[in-house]
Amino acid sequence: MFKNKKIPYLSLIPIILITALIFKSINNIELLAQGFWFVISILSPFFWAFGIAYILNPLMTYIEKKFKAKRGLSILLVYLIVIGFITLIVTIVSPAVANNLGELATNMPNYVRKTQTWFDDNILRLNISNNANIVAYAHKALEDITDKLTTSLNFILNLALNKAIDFTSSFLKMVFGFIISIYILKDKESFKNNAKKFLYAMFNETSVNSFLIFVNEVNSIFSKYIIGKFIDSLIIGILCAIGLSILRIPYALLISLIVGVTNMIPYFGPFIGMIPGVLITLFYSPIKALWVLIFIFVLQQFDGWYLGPKILGEKVGVSPFWIILAITLGGGTFGVLGMFLGVPFIAIIKTMLERFVSKRLDSRNIKDKLDS
Repeated sequence: MFKNKKIPYLSLIPIILITALIFKSINNIELLAQGFWFVISILSPFFWAFGIAYILNPLMTYIEKKFKAKRGLSILLVYLIVIGFITLIVTIVSPAVANNLGELATNMPNYVRKTQTWFDDNILRLNISNNANIVAYAHKALEDITDKLTTSLNFILNLALNKAIDFTSSFLKMVFGFIISIYILKDKESFKNNAKKFLYAMFNETSVNSFLIFVNEVNSIFSKYIIGKFIDSLIIGILCAIGLSILRIPYALLISLIVGVTNMIPYFGPFIGMIPGVLITLFYSPIKALWVLIFIFVLQQFDGWYLGPKILGEKVGVSPFWIILAITLGGGTFGVLGMFLGVPFIAIIKTMLERFVSKRLDSRNIKDKLDS
């Protein structure tokens, strides 16, 4: 008799407990955030490992298919290439760029004096020195540009120093991630199969199949765009360094680094990278600045019409309007990284919306009417 008796409001107990838990969590949100970031810090080597493995996987797969190499040999070759590249950056490129930045900061006052002298000489030649407003405005504009450049240089130097300190503190985690990524690449099929088994065990087959199709599309977009864009920008940076060195342009490596990095940003990146290079050279020589402008413009045309399509292959399937929107929203929200990652994210959102709309139209039997 007691067994069949229902306890009043028993069903409310889980709701009350969940509500109390949520309320408690809100009151201790800072403590929860600290705990969350503590866990993230502990697991950061694994995040590094998955990121490194994801980036290096296409190169490993290419070596396996192209040269019929076994997995172990392919991994060895990939990591030898990576270690060689890192060694080149650390021993040659980084010191040279730092030296360029230091020289530019040191020589900036001298460049300003030369520019003012050149400007004053041309004012006298053009017979407009009597117009005090024009002269004052021009001097003020020159001072503003100089101040902004000096401030930017100091900011970059301080940022580079801070990042170097941060890099040193997290270097051990990166090393662990580098080592763990080897095992991820070695057993990547096992990881994929176990993940699929778990999904099929937990969810229905139709949902899992749809999810896996979506994951493959996301992987295709990110791998083609991010890795392809990195290779493309690396080549552009190297070609820029070679070309500017042949033209005997000062701070060639620094300008090439700026051009290569900003080239990662679609549409606006080439123009963003061109401006600092021209301004830096302008203080040294207006004629050389013109050569820098022409050379970088020609290089970007070569990239846009030939190199980019050759490396990236098919586009991400997004019109220029959506690309500009993605860059604007991404840049406004997450800065330079957002400008770069905004394009693949907008492509993924577009794919999801197209699939959702197509499914809804099919369910209502009106898709054929719209297509006709």
